[in-house]
Amino acid sequence: MNRLGRLATWGWWLHAATYVVAWVVLAVPIALWLFLNSSATTVIVGHDAVLRPTLDRQITLHTGPFLPDVRQDSPARFGVDITLGKTEARSTDELLQRYAFIASQPEGQIQKVESALRELAIDAAVRGGAIAAVPVGIWVLIGDRRRRQLMTGLATWHGVAAVTAVTLIAITAWQPWDHEERTMTDEVSWRPLAGYVSGIPVPAEAKELEISTDLSTDQTKRLIESAIATYAESKVFYTRAAERAAELPELQDLRQPAEDETVVLLITDRHDNIGMDKVARAVGDAGGVTAVFDAGDDTSTGKPWESFSLDSVTAAFDDIDRFQVPGNHDHGSFVPDYLAERGWTVLDGEVEDGPGETKILGVADPRSSGLGNWRDETGLTFDEQAERIADAACDSEDRVTTLLVHDADSGTPALERGCVDLVLSGHLHVRVGPEPVIGENGETGYTYTNGTTGGAAYAVAVGSKPRRTAEVTLVTYRDGRPAGLQSVELQTNGVFVVNDYVPLTYPEAEE
Repeated sequence: MNRLGRLATWGWWLHAATYVVAWVVLAVPIALWLFLNSSATTVIVGHDAVLRPTLDRQITLHTGPFLPDVRQDSPARFGVDITLGKTEARSTDELLQRYAFIASQPEGQIQKVESALRELAIDAAVRGGAIAAVPVGIWVLIGDRRRRQLMTGLATWHGVAAVTAVTLIAITAWQPWDHEERTMTDEVSWRPLAGYVSGIPVPAEAKELEISTDLSTDQTKRLIESAIATYAESKVFYTRAAERAAELPELQDLRQPAEDETVVLLITDRHDNIGMDKVARAVGDAGGVTAVFDAGDDTSTGKPWESFSLDSVTAAFDDIDRFQVPGNHDHGSFVPDYLAERGWTVLDGEVEDGPGETKILGVADPRSSGLGNWRDETGLTFDEQAERIADAACDSEDRVTTLLVHDADSGTPALERGCVDLVLSGHLHVRVGPEPVIGENGETGYTYTNGTTGGAAYAVAVGSKPRRTAEVTLVTYRDGRPAGLQSVELQTNGVFVVNDYVPLTYPEAEE
């Protein structure tokens, strides 16, 4: 290439670089403006909530007209303004206790806010880049000759009139003279939480928290002091339990898997107790699990305000395989749809590949959403659904290793027909089994019911500690079949009980 050719090439690249720089100079401030003027609607701490990015480097939570707002410094270079809306609670006291409990186990809510802000930032960047490309593209398409003609035209009275008209239109749209009226929010002052509730110890992680002082009645202070106590008790109880879980293999003979074994953690009936999620994961890590089975009743009503519970269990197990079936308290489609969108395999009557080269089948409790191939059929009874799931198991080309259901009765027909190795369930809130069942074809299967992982009394589990003994079970697989079960209990006093490992044998395989 001769010198003129090289100069032409360099000139082309210089022009291209100039246009790229111009695009970036326009795109960055436009994207930032769009980001700071955007909002996202989601569900936070059991409320419909609106999130707005800010530049004040504060995380501010607006709780509504009857409770004080709170804020703390943001670890990022920008802040977020969260306005809470509608929720379901029977009293202000119950609402504050819920806030305290969720705040003590915040991982799921933090991930949700970060995800919403990340989506807003990506959307603003894409839109900002597209908008910035318009003037740059027009500039390129016009060309040098036409640009010179336009610049010459600006010196005429026609050009002056056009520029004036565009300026007036822009000012009219902007309306800089239109000032918003000052509101009560503008008059709010902030105090450190420790100064607001003087006389009671404030947890170290809450010392930077500030509270608005526009509401400061004695009743409000008492409610907040009670919430602080709940926060501290919950944080201490579940954090210590998770720490002690790591010591179970040495102190209480928690079984460790062999090289040819796969271990899965079984949880069920959490009923919104997000405190147990980190404990369950810690027990699973101590036992070498690589997947989790969730047998349902993650919520108490199945309503969107309980998404904090689903966010928490997702955050706890987000890096391993996850399988779930909705329970009778997970009413409607919200729970399965929400979990499926977040990477869970929500079983719906089809045989799936399970952990450890196994086959898994599952279905929602018919008293909830009635999922399955028969989902469009109305009036299906519990017994009829149990027969349908048995048909699905017996018609499968591969033997079903695990049948995951909420209520063990849903798996009885499949066991009696000898079409599954192991039925795993919950619902009763107490452990039952494992019990062998010899099917009519001579095959042996087992049924096992795990106790409540949330430590729930009835459908309620939210509190500073479990209301009754909480339980998880380690399910071991070997050579594509269930090989044994070992349950782990956390009592209400914080003491772990590791029950004996129960091997599962299959007599017909030995003949």
